Amino acid sequence: MMNRRDFVRNSATLAAGALITNGLQASPYIPFAKKTYALVGTGSRGTGFWANSVMRNFGDKVKYIALCDLNKGRVEYAKKRLNLDCPTFTSVDEMLKDVKPDVVIVTTRDSEHDNVIVAALEAGCDVITEKPMTTDEVKCKRILDAEKRSGKKVLVAFNYRHSPHMTKIKELLAAKKVGDITSVDFHWYLNTYHGADYFRRWHAYVRYGGSLWVHKATHHFDLLNWWLDSEPVEVSAYGKLENYGRNGKQRGKSCRECAHKTTCPYFYDITKNKEYMAMYVANEQYDGYIRDACVFRDDIDIWDKMSAQIIYANGVTVNYSLTTYSPYEGWRIAFNGMNGRLDSWQDIPYQLGTLDKVDQAGRHALEMMETAEKPDGYEEVIVSHSFKPGFESVKIPKYPSGHGGGDRRMHDFIFGEPGKPDPYRHMAGTRDGAMSVLIGIAARKSIAEKRPVKISELTDLVPQAIRTAVK
Repeated sequence: MMNRRDFVRNSATLAAGALITNGLQASPYIPFAKKTYALVGTGSRGTGFWANSVMRNFGDKVKYIALCDLNKGRVEYAKKRLNLDCPTFTSVDEMLKDVKPDVVIVTTRDSEHDNVIVAALEAGCDVITEKPMTTDEVKCKRILDAEKRSGKKVLVAFNYRHSPHMTKIKELLAAKKVGDITSVDFHWYLNTYHGADYFRRWHAYVRYGGSLWVHKATHHFDLLNWWLDSEPVEVSAYGKLENYGRNGKQRGKSCRECAHKTTCPYFYDITKNKEYMAMYVANEQYDGYIRDACVFRDDIDIWDKMSAQIIYANGVTVNYSLTTYSPYEGWRIAFNGMNGRLDSWQDIPYQLGTLDKVDQAGRHALEMMETAEKPDGYEEVIVSHSFKPGFESVKIPKYPSGHGGGDRRMHDFIFGEPGKPDPYRHMAGTRDGAMSVLIGIAARKSIAEKRPVKISELTDLVPQAIRTAVK
């Protein structure tokens, strides 16, 4: 019986042949295994996904030689939790003077990504960074220039690309199953548990996360860029803060100290999470960061309802929206083609017949957990042809592990089987990182100035109609 790794390897080889036949190019791959690593940013994502999971699954190929975080208490907690015997630092510059990792992994606040990435490149290190690559056009240019100047490479961790569901959509589009695509409707819904959590954290401020146009939607914009094999040229956007922030009628400093615990529908009891209590609450004294801050703080300045129209260099028009207070979590997408239409969705409860069974409070936590690689039902893509009756249902195994199985598969690409074929260009570099964040940056500017914003206003990168032609 073929195991999963052999299946992935053989499937990739077959797919590579199919894409070469269609004239598309596979992207170059930068191997990151069998190297030394430093982790900068020791919050839950860094210590959990980029350290603990990687050491557990690829400990024979990865060695961490340094941990760094601005919060002294948190970085020491991370060292203890991960059982590492390595130095810790509160300064990236000091770390890079004392240790020489092959690769620096960046999981800090988004607004600090550029400083860490540039310092690492200039020190002769390759870089893996969490999405978004950065938060504004000036920082974006800093990173692009530093990468070019240093000769080192930056990988942007777009894990959603790697899920079987997203990959199947890519495959169907590459095969022109419904002809050339002309427009896309893409709508993402965050429920009142996951969506609200962005407003409890540092993400609630544009200066730290670039707003959810950048921190969250960059995931979605990258998928669009990748699926369409094209790059954006213009963005028109609308956004409003209408549920969280100053809209609340009652507020406090933090949920655990709030006088409205019994009446606030957004009350979050962080005391039930032992790890967060040890990682965040116990270390508030060092930087003042409150992990369970009130979602109704007066100074929150990001939007909680967003919509945009994106025009691509290949002529495709995208209508996109993001809602952060939906009763359920999921998304819908439709690709309109010259010869038909592709429809797909994920986690829409009533389509699954589970409206009363889905635990929305625990849904995101469950989805982010590493679970066994066993399919749990299936996802679906509906293919409708303009000149044929009926429709075709394409079923894809549904994986309950992080980001629909994308987390595990991305780790396999980076650490498990470096150098293996990448026919669908799952691995993303700085150009991918730039083009995804520039859509969100343009959306912010469009809202502020009440006008369409061209990507050329923000960068000297020339948007390409056919992305796979870009080397």
